[in-house]
Amino acid sequence: MAKGKTGNLAMRYYVLIPVYNEELNIETLHSNLTNVLKDRDVLYVFVDDCSTDGSVGLLKKVFSGQNTHVIEKEENKGPGDSFDKGFRWILENASDEDDRIITLEADNTSDLGILSNMLAISDLGYEMVLSSIYAQGGGFKQTNFFRKISSFAANMVFRSLFNINVLTLSSFYRVYRLSVIKRVDDLYNEIISESGFISMLELLLKAIRADASVIEVPMVLRSKNRIGKSKMKVFKTAMSYLRFLILKGFRIVHWKKK
Repeated sequence: MAKGKTGNLAMRYYVLIPVYNEELNIETLHSNLTNVLKDRDVLYVFVDDCSTDGSVGLLKKVFSGQNTHVIEKEENKGPGDSFDKGFRWILENASDEDDRIITLEADNTSDLGILSNMLAISDLGYEMVLSSIYAQGGGFKQTNFFRKISSFAANMVFRSLFNINVLTLSSFYRVYRLSVIKRVDDLYNEIISESGFISMLELLLKAIRADASVIEVPMVLRSKNRIGKSKMKVFKTAMSYLRFLILKGFRIVHWKKK
């Protein structure tokens, strides 16, 4: 594998992806990922959330030439639960806290053209590198107006209330050092408790509380690259943000380990 700037020849890259009925997107996902990561030591971790199409079979087929682990859940519980199971499996199986975990959507809306830059920035010492549609140079392509407004409003509210100097709070597309996931687990005795899309905000708040070094990279979200509809239900997600704010947000920020 290519030697990173950290000088760690044994570094492994775990690509963690939740999957739910993405059969039509998997072949393109495979082509894009293996092209971008072809010179690195990669292990793909897919967590299937009880897909009713042929996602699992196709994943095993097209990724058969790569190091791959597929976790098949017995109950559909949402992407947060999938991420939690995937992070937990990686913590249990990784051997080096300097390993990287790349998380992204399975629907090809994450711009893999910026991944090399995200990994290079991670090599500079940042524990979390976030793709950001709100950073200068980022944005939306072909996303409906209501979703844009609701996303912007939610980001503004949480950034103000929790004094977060991060522009995009809930993107799946990130690069983590394994060390920060371990610290979150040590501090909170859990990684993610939220089952829905708000899980990424939950993990970000916990990581900031665990003194993670965080930086953003601008990304344009291109919905046209997705075949099929988004799995996010806007109203349900908005309600989960409100519930999280009332029940968990401040508790996470002011958590003290017993």
